[in-house]
Amino acid sequence: MSQVVVRNLEDGVKAGLKQRASLHGWSMEEEARQILRKAVLADSSSTPLGSRIATRFAGCGLVEDLPELHGQVIAGMDFNP
Repeated sequence: MSQVVVRNLEDGVKAGLKQRASLHGWSMEEEARQILRKAVLADSSSTPLGSRIATRFAGCGLVEDLPELHGQVIAGMDFNP
């Protein structure tokens, strides 16, 4: 694992980090890890949603494209007995 040192951090930022860590029940160091991890994961989602879905379900058995439903009228359900 690597280490990162953050210098010249404003007192208010440090106090906020400490408060957030306390609310979550972990150390300031763990709070910083969580924040950095979320920031990096948010940046990695620049791949289009459809591509991410296709990658996730690749190899699950669907071998042909699903038909598109452009311009078709969808009938609502009848809830009357």
